[in-house]
Amino acid sequence: MTMAWDKAGWRSKERIQMPDYTDAAKLAEVEARLGRYPPLVFAGEARDLRSKLAAASRGEAFLLQGGDCAESFDEFNADLIRDTYKVMLQMAVVLTYGAKVPVIKIGRVAGQFAKPRSAPTETVDGVELPSYRGDIINALDFTPEARIPNPDNMLRAYTQAAASLNLLRAFSQGGFADIHRVHEWNLGFANAAGAADQYKVLADRISDSLDFMNAAGINSDNNHSLHTVDFYTSHEALLLEYEEALCRTDSTTGLPVAGSGHMIWIGDRTRQPDGAHVEFCRGVQNPIGLKCGPTITTDDLLRLIDKLNPENEAGRLTLIARFGAGNVGDHLPKLIKAVEAEGRNVLWTCDAMHGNTIKSSTGFKTRPFDSILREVREFFAVHKAEGTVPGGVHFEMTGKDVTECTGGVRAVTDEDLSSRYHTACDPRLNASQSLELAFLVAEELENRLQAQRKAG
Repeated sequence: MTMAWDKAGWRSKERIQMPDYTDAAKLAEVEARLGRYPPLVFAGEARDLRSKLAAASRGEAFLLQGGDCAESFDEFNADLIRDTYKVMLQMAVVLTYGAKVPVIKIGRVAGQFAKPRSAPTETVDGVELPSYRGDIINALDFTPEARIPNPDNMLRAYTQAAASLNLLRAFSQGGFADIHRVHEWNLGFANAAGAADQYKVLADRISDSLDFMNAAGINSDNNHSLHTVDFYTSHEALLLEYEEALCRTDSTTGLPVAGSGHMIWIGDRTRQPDGAHVEFCRGVQNPIGLKCGPTITTDDLLRLIDKLNPENEAGRLTLIARFGAGNVGDHLPKLIKAVEAEGRNVLWTCDAMHGNTIKSSTGFKTRPFDSILREVREFFAVHKAEGTVPGGVHFEMTGKDVTECTGGVRAVTDEDLSSRYHTACDPRLNASQSLELAFLVAEELENRLQAQRKAG
């Protein structure tokens, strides 16, 4: 994998979706400082995650990947991290019950600062300026000064990511993630869901299971796994100056590791087989994600798999399908068939967010809850037809009570969007919508398990 690879090798490739820094000396200074900083994650953690993702590719685990569209410097605080983490724990408990396998929890956090954009510039009231590309690059304020790429932002992103990881590790190991505490939160949601009786029924069944375990002497006091969780971080590896500066050599294996996050992914806009992002990601030992949108061909996909996972290792490569509701059946089956025919080891997951973005009647960019759910169900249906494993889901979400996606049990409407529309980039599911989706995905997982038992 690392033959003839150098962490700076991407620099000889075409720059796509990355800024052109105007102060080369300042950029070099920042990169040098980052190069001396400790890595944010460690090689052993990345290896553990790869092992778990390999299990998910065999149907022995399920991946829940979720978090913010783009992390913000201004909104950074402990409560926001806690609330989003809390919702992911709640979702994971429900999905674990539905799938009857461990749920791997990966946040879009502690590194999700850069965003690809559909156009290099944007125009407001006749004024054209460079597009906002995420806080690690430039600022959201619509002024010429704010939109200049600032290398110092990478240092601020690193500091915020380190603080986020510190808090997440404390939450994961300090009792906050105890399964009984998390389930009490889920009972609160199910009781508040009103007419959605199926959520209450599932929550009560989980309660019965926990009561039985406790009666059998299996509880948080004597079972460490009920009191703590493993939580991993991920982000799109878009800003390669940052990624290169945090790349380290694993002292155990002597192989390169991306020290910026446990898992990094390549976006649908930057997956050129001979491009800079593929060149960087092919050499690090972390699990790699690859977004697969409607324009990807089977030849493209197989070539990318050859580049990113030449040794065909399970757990190395996660294919994140993002086609949009109503389009999954037109694209996913042929990709699955091609991968299966070549015997490639991959994990298939569903990003039901990015293909379902629309403009509301009130002018806000939004994502209808029903479309998100429909794409997830189509994803499961295709895998059932192909006899393959639907290994996970990928959502943009927040623990905040935002109104950015329409629908859900609390029925956010187009008119509601303006009340709490806080995202700097794409619309996110709020806490209630995220939990509702988890309950509905759990039903899909239960149905799949029951079908397998009947067939077996």
